[in-house]
Formats: sequence, C-alpha cells, structure tokens
Amino acid sequence: MRRPTRFTKFRVALRTALGFVALGVGSSVCGAAAVALLLVLQGLPADMGSRNLTFVLVAAAYVVLSVLIGSLWTAFLHRRTAVWFAEGRRPTAAEAERALRLPVHMAMVSGALWLGGTVLLGGITPILGSWLDAFGVTLTIGAGGLLTVGLMYLAAEWVGRPILTVALEVTPPEQVTSVTVRSRLVLTWGVASGVPLLGVLIVAAPPDLGHADDKASLIMLAIVGLLSGALGTALLARAVASPLNRLRAALGLVARGRTDVEVRVDDASEIGQLQVSVNSMVAGLRERDRMRDLFGRHVGDDVARHAIEHGVSLSGDVREVTALFVDVVDSTALAYRTSPEEIVRKLNRLFASVVTAVGARGGLVNKFQGDAALCVFGAPTKLADAETSALSAARAIRDAVRAEGELDLGIGVACGMVFAGQLGTRSRLEYTVIGDAVNEAARLTEHAKKVPGRILASEAVLASSSAGERERWTPYRKIRLRGRNEPTATWTA
Repeated sequence: MRRPTRFTKFRVALRTALGFVALGVGSSVCGAAAVALLLVLQGLPADMGSRNLTFVLVAAAYVVLSVLIGSLWTAFLHRRTAVWFAEGRRPTAAEAERALRLPVHMAMVSGALWLGGTVLLGGITPILGSWLDAFGVTLTIGAGGLLTVGLMYLAAEWVGRPILTVALEVTPPEQVTSVTVRSRLVLTWGVASGVPLLGVLIVAAPPDLGHADDKASLIMLAIVGLLSGALGTALLARAVASPLNRLRAALGLVARGRTDVEVRVDDASEIGQLQVSVNSMVAGLRERDRMRDLFGRHVGDDVARHAIEHGVSLSGDVREVTALFVDVVDSTALAYRTSPEEIVRKLNRLFASVVTAVGARGGLVNKFQGDAALCVFGAPTKLADAETSALSAARAIRDAVRAEGELDLGIGVACGMVFAGQLGTRSRLEYTVIGDAVNEAARLTEHAKKVPGRILASEAVLASSSAGERERWTPYRKIRLRGRNEPTATWTA
C-alpha cells in the first residue's frame, strides 16, 4: 500500500482543521438557535416585557463572541496537536497523547462556552425579569449545552480519525484510558434520550416556566430528540460498527488461510485493543506458518506434519520401507579441481532433481549428507507400492542428472524392516530411519558407481515391484556387500 505523501498529509490536516472549525461553529449556532426557539416557544423573553430586547441583544452578542473565541480556540488546539501530521513526521509520545485527547478538548471548549452563556444569561435574567424566568433560562441553556457538547465529542472523533489513527501507532489503545465503548454508549444515550427527555420534564412539570402553550415546546423537543438521536446513533455506529465490520472481514480472510491481513488501528477504546489483538494474532500465525515452512523445507512436509501431530517424542515404529541412496562419483577429486561455490551450485541442481523425482512419487528425502542423499519410501507416510515408486524415482534421478551432464553418481535401492522415528534428545531431534535396508542401499551405491546404468537394486525390491516396472530392469550379478556373509543378487536399469 502506497504511503501518503507530505502534501497529502498536509491536505488531510487542513481538511481536518476546517472540519473542526465548521463543527464548532455549526454546533454552536444550531444549538443556540434551538435554545432560542425553545425559549421563544415558552414565552420567557416576552415575560420580561420591554427589557426583553436587552436580553436578546446580550444573547446574540454572546453567541457571536463564542463563535469567534471557539473558532480561534479550536484552531489553536488543532495546530498544537496536528502540526506533526502536516509535516509528515512521526509524533512524539506527548504529541500523540494530545492528539488522542483532541475530541475531549473540543468538547471541553464547547462546554466552557456554553457554561459561560448559561452563567451570563441566567445571571442577567433576574435583573430583567424574575427568578422563575432565570430558572427557566438556566435550565434551557444548560440542557442545550449538554446536548451540543455530547454531539461535539462524537463528531470530533469522526472528523479527527485520520490524525488519531497515526497517533495510535505511537500510543497503543491499551495506554489510552479516557475513551471506552461504555462512555460512548452513555454519551449517545444522553444525546438521543437523556437530554431531550429532561427538556420534556422541565417543560411539563410544575412550576410552569413560561406562560405560553407547552404543546409547541413539547413538539420542538420531540423534533430535537429525533434529530439528535439520529445523528448521535449514526456517529456511534460509525465509531463502533464500522471497525467491527472491518474486523469481521479480516477474520474471515484469516479463517480462509490468509495471514497477510493487517487491520488498521483507528480507535482508542476497547475496539482498538481488539484491533491490536487481531494484528498480534495474525502476526503469530504468520510466524508459525513461516517456521512450519522452514521446518518443512528442512525435514519434509510429511515429517513436519507428523511432528506437529505427535509433538516431541523420542519414539517411532518398525516398518517396512524402501531406501534409495544417491552419492556423487569421485567427489574428492571434484572438490579438488572445482571451487566451493561451483560445487554447491552443481549439488543444488542435483538435489533439485532428487527432490522433484522423490516427492512426485510420495517419497521423503530424509537427509542430505554432503554430496549424498538418503530417500525413503514408506515412512512416515505408508505407500501402497513403495518398491515401484523407489525404482521409478531412481531411474528419473539418473536420467535427469545425465541430461544436465555435470555430475556422475551412483544410486542404490534396497528394502526391509527399519526403525522410523525421532532420534536424539528432547532439545534436539531428528527424524531418521535406521536399519539394514538403509545400510544395504548405501553399500549398493558404492558398487553402482561402476555399473554402466549407475543404478543397483536388490532382488527383494524387484520381487515386490509391479510387473511394468520390473520389465525395465535386468539382472546384474550377485555382489558380496561389506558387512554381509551372503552375496546379494542385484538388478540394474
């Protein structure tokens, strides 16, 4: 994913700043208009008689002054908070913490201005009217302030999310204690139900705060409750449901085997902690798959699967397998006249042919021993016709190496009962096969280096192979192998 440029970040920071200013101005003006309309419907300014014009002028002047102060205050907070974002650099821990508290600071700015208006207008109302009028003005402005502050906080989280997302890279969600899902739910309840119902209670309960008909005020409060409830619920849904949907989609990809998934951490509440946990889980799965892949490359997929299923166990079983041993002819002289790098390249090409031929026939390349390789058919996975598979693999390896024309080799094939399992200690294990069949295959390899076909197989292997495979082989002669008293009948291809 392409990282945003500095110009893009500056444009986002500017758009966020304008969004905060517009949010502050819009919420203050709309809140003041709603409060003013509710006061008019209650007839409170009219109860002041000829002095109601003074009240209206003072209220209008304070609204204008609040808009100016709020805009400058918001711009200052945003500049102090997001200057690092506009510069395209990583924030310090202090800058990230200030950025994460920006919605709270915005709500505090709005609350301070509304509190000032409540004190000012509530304070002059007894002078211009009566104490009952002051009580009504104070409650109405205070309720309007609570509603506006709640919406301001929820909307500020939405507007500032691009900056908050980057700040969360420095300060993880588990270090942020000021934001929780519960606080958002309580705040949304207050915006959607609490404050409007409190207004209904104030209007309907005695004593009557004004002399106008309460029906219009109640309708007004119902409309305000519907609008603020819809807006608050929409903001809450965006803050809670949207990241949860992204988490659900990411976990769906993980369930289908994807481990390259990363969820963007863009929330400071418990949802952000869940996003971090999902990313940590996927990273663990990715590391596990990487280790399993490396493990499988070293010991083979079948052995890796066997180890994962059975765990650490110094045990195995005795079973009949077919062993195939491959060794390079005159490797000492080859090492003397060839550079180490060139030898490695040639051996890698040889072993690529071995792995391809053995793996295609269900066998296991058990180990590489310098310039030799031991392959097993029948362990750890049992094969229906291990002898035929081994003989076919031997011919395929011989033909592939001859086609390359780089190395000469000998191949021995033998079958018999062996121990197949993990050998070593609990701190260092190796899956291996031990038995006479392995030794016989290695001994046959030494003699095969002098045979024109470069392959020797014991008669026991040919006797158990399929008729079609047996037709490709011819009897060679009986050979007395080192360590054996009786000669071994052999076949070549």
